[in-house]
Amino acid sequence: MPQEWDDTLRASGYRVTPQRQLVLEAVSRLEHATPEEIYADVRQTARGVNVSTVYRTLELLEQLGLVAHSHLFHGAPIYHLATQAQHVHLVCHRCGQVTEVDRAAVLPLVTALEEAEGFQTDVGHLTIFGLCAGCRPAAPPLGQVSATA
Repeated sequence: MPQEWDDTLRASGYRVTPQRQLVLEAVSRLEHATPEEIYADVRQTARGVNVSTVYRTLELLEQLGLVAHSHLFHGAPIYHLATQAQHVHLVCHRCGQVTEVDRAAVLPLVTALEEAEGFQTDVGHLTIFGLCAGCRPAAPPLGQVSATA
């Protein structure tokens, strides 16, 4: 995979710098990470890299199609390799667990939106919030208030 990264950078007229390589390696290793988490990972290897370099590098790598971002929680986006971006995130409101499901799971919704609204869905940015299987039994069904509330 790293050779593909290098080829993409060079084909787009960019140099393969140690900082770019470290950021890509961190994104790959961490899978779903905020810029701050990527920065902390990069700093373990290269103390001289600052957080603004990480942000600029992520922006460039996203423009080149090497990384993609999603919004799973309030605040900073999370980044993952673009080759792994075509999945849907299920995020539990209670425990924060993030589960990836194949885009085929939402294909009926995507098809219905396209047919009814002419809307083309960007599945790589699709996040669905709710309750995971582990948290569901302890919670009232969504939209209902518990007797103790």
